[in-house]
Amino acid sequence: MAETKKTNALQKPMKPSPELAAVVGAGPVTRGEVVSKMWDYIKKNQLQDPANKREINADDKLKKLFDGKARVNMFEMNKYFSKHLS
Repeated sequence: MAETKKTNALQKPMKPSPELAAVVGAGPVTRGEVVSKMWDYIKKNQLQDPANKREINADDKLKKLFDGKARVNMFEMNKYFSKHLS
């Protein structure tokens, strides 16, 4: 008897909003991929605060995702993504 694997919430492909797609791409992405691509974007654009690596300094694209906030803590960052995935 073959077992069917359930997809957990982190592995379920979801559609990003236009604002999120501007950073992670337009195709279906999992939550795990969003986090990974977001960190790639943050590091590529040097958006981590050099004095406190837990703080992310938002550029114009990220401000749209972070409700207009100029800075977010890396631990609160993920809560903003859920608004941009469907």
